[in-house]
Amino acid sequence: MRFPVVLFDLDGTLIDSGPIILASMQHAVRTVLDREIAYEELAATVGGQGLVAQMRQLDPDRVDELVEVYKEHNDPLHDTLEAFDELLDVLPRLKAEGRKLGIVTAKRHRTVALALDRFPRLAEEFDVVIAHEDTVRHKPDPDPVLAAVERLGAEPSQAAYVGDSPFDIQAAKAAGTFAVAVGWGGIHSDERLLAEKPDALVHSPAELLGVL
Repeated sequence: MRFPVVLFDLDGTLIDSGPIILASMQHAVRTVLDREIAYEELAATVGGQGLVAQMRQLDPDRVDELVEVYKEHNDPLHDTLEAFDELLDVLPRLKAEGRKLGIVTAKRHRTVALALDRFPRLAEEFDVVIAHEDTVRHKPDPDPVLAAVERLGAEPSQAAYVGDSPFDIQAAKAAGTFAVAVGWGGIHSDERLLAEKPDALVHSPAELLGVL
C-alpha cells in the first residue's frame, strides 16, 4: 500500500460547499460593508487560514461583524448542502484496504459538525478530524496536516493529502506528504492548482483511487 494514511480537505473536496460559502461571503460584504466584491476575488481566498483571516483581509476593523453576519447566513444553508457522492462511495473502499482516513480543514469543529450531521455516513469513515482550533498555525502552513499524521501514528511520507485549493497543496508539500489536487471543487481553477505543482491533479474519484 503506497499511502496507509489518506487525509482530505472538507470544503470543495468531500462536500460541495463552495456555493454556500461564497453566497454567505457576498451577503456579509454587502450587509456590513455595503460593497460588492467579485465572485472570483472572494473565491481566491477560500481554503486558506479560515473565516476570520478571510474577513480580516476584507476589513480589519469590522471582522467580528462580518463573521457574525456570515454565520447567520451560512448556518441555515447547510440544510441544502450536497456531497460529492462518488467520492463518498470511495471512502469505504479505502478503509477496507486498511487505510486510516482523516479530515484536515480550516473550519471550526462547530461548522464541521453541521456538515457531518447532514452526511452521517461521511462521519463514520474518518479516524481523525483536525479543525481550526487544533493548531495555532493554519494552511498553507503544514501544522494541521502534520497534526493529523501524528495522531494517526504515521510519518508524513506515508500520507497523502487530498484538497481542492492552492493552500491545501502548499500545506501538503510543506508537511512532506503526497499532494493531490482535485478538480471538482468548483472554487479554484486547474491552472491555479497546477501553479502550485501538486504531485497529482485528478478530476474524478476513480482517478484518485488510481493515484492512491
